[in-house]
Amino acid sequence: MRLVHCLAAVVVIISARLARADEPAAVVAQADLRAAVQKAIPLITKGAVGHREQRTCFACHNQGTPILALVTARTHGFTVDEDELTKQYKFIQEFLGRNKTEYLQGKGQGGQADTAGSALMALELGKWQPDEATNAVAEYLLLYQADSDHWSGASSRPPSEGSPFTSTFVSLRGLAAFQTEAQKERAEKRKVQVREWLLKATTKDHEDRVFRLWGLHAAGAKPEELAAAAKELVSKQRDDGGWSQIDAHFEVKREGDKVVTFEPNSDAYATGSALVVLHLAGEMKPSDPIYQRGLANLLKSQVQDGSWHVKSRSKPFQKYFETGFPHKGDQFISSAATSWAVTAMALACEKPSSRP
Repeated sequence: MRLVHCLAAVVVIISARLARADEPAAVVAQADLRAAVQKAIPLITKGAVGHREQRTCFACHNQGTPILALVTARTHGFTVDEDELTKQYKFIQEFLGRNKTEYLQGKGQGGQADTAGSALMALELGKWQPDEATNAVAEYLLLYQADSDHWSGASSRPPSEGSPFTSTFVSLRGLAAFQTEAQKERAEKRKVQVREWLLKATTKDHEDRVFRLWGLHAAGAKPEELAAAAKELVSKQRDDGGWSQIDAHFEVKREGDKVVTFEPNSDAYATGSALVVLHLAGEMKPSDPIYQRGLANLLKSQVQDGSWHVKSRSKPFQKYFETGFPHKGDQFISSAATSWAVTAMALACEKPSSRP
């Protein structure tokens, strides 16, 4: 408990030092936060349903992050579709079960550690009980890239796929949640190994910084180590209160000769993920001025329909399909961004008082 208090104190100090002198003192109104979350919940749910009904594979953007948002919102007093959540958990378990043989052989499935770890995390959020499928996935995470000191992705689909820090965090968390007693010793050795890598590794963008902090927390890093990672993430907060996925301007060629330009502007994916992890792994309170500035940014950028629109940086590699979530070709990243934003806002909403 003393370590928790120590970490909280260190982060508060960091917040005070990095806060701008002209930072607004106003706290975002609870009514505004709750209205924003409530408006987005049906869209997140609709996108998850659209994926479940049209695909057989698990998807982080349409299922993993939305489940985090819905479970967090429920904890903070919002009503969510419980029947749909149950269907999502069963869908994920069945997907893992179909690949059980490949997991036990260390081969995995498409998306490799990113998909396997995120799927286990989604089941953990749903309080799914360990079974043969989850046991097999835990074994896969111990076998896959065992000659490396961390996990890395098998594809480059930024921002959520392509960072070794993301791959490492979801793998570590999934393994911690579903390791069997027989796997416990190997899992602990892997955890120690990963912690050492996280402490030495250098980040290059926002996704790296967010998941390095969350990974260090999952790996049991010391308070001062977490505080240093939190400070690095906080230092990238922009003047408008948000965070950007990228640190510099760049261009990407799409179909034909079409060039898409990306600027280092604040967006809901980066801002929401920063706030969520600063709170869950960095002990930052939602009342902190830094968190409040982030919330204000999210409120201003929410689209009228309740979503947040973020432009995709990934090259399309599979046939386009509609989930029912807005923004057409940008719907996958926008679904994830909306889910991060909802999670960050829900965490700042006061929990309903428990009845005596």
